[in-house]
Amino acid sequence: MKHVTVGERKLRVLYSKQEIAQRVAEIAGEIKSAQMERLLVVPILKGSFIFAADLVRALHEKGMAPTIEFLSLSSYREATVSSGQVEILRDVEGEVEGWSVLLVDDILESGRTTAFAKDLMVARGALEVKTCVLLEKPGKRAVDLKADFVGFKCPDYFVVGYGMDMAHNYRQLPFVGVIEEN
Repeated sequence: MKHVTVGERKLRVLYSKQEIAQRVAEIAGEIKSAQMERLLVVPILKGSFIFAADLVRALHEKGMAPTIEFLSLSSYREATVSSGQVEILRDVEGEVEGWSVLLVDDILESGRTTAFAKDLMVARGALEVKTCVLLEKPGKRAVDLKADFVGFKCPDYFVVGYGMDMAHNYRQLPFVGVIEEN
């Protein structure tokens, strides 16, 4: 297992930049095979922004041209554990009705945020709603939800990097890692 130092913190790399890039390309192929018509990709911000950017570029490489909207939800705020209450911080700007929506999120853990977003898109008239997550933490689900496309099964660690943060730090890292205790 590779370790890197970022600032004064030591991080253990769970998923390298190369592993992530390979898996994102594979997911794009899976999404293309799903034949979603009028594809609207809706990343759930903030944690998924790097994953979503890489994913839509990979979809382009597969010959797809999705429309993109953004949704910002929170159940964490400054905490490292979900509060259980989901709130809309920034809503999509365009119409959802008549579109096949692909929700893109960083982690599927309790499932509350993703389930909230999925219910919201269905209520607004989406043709279908599928979910794509970079990381899935099995055994943590508080709602009945299964992601349609999953990057990696993730051990029960608090992870950072590749868009995911701890108190607004570490989003810029090109890998997913765990902060080691000193």
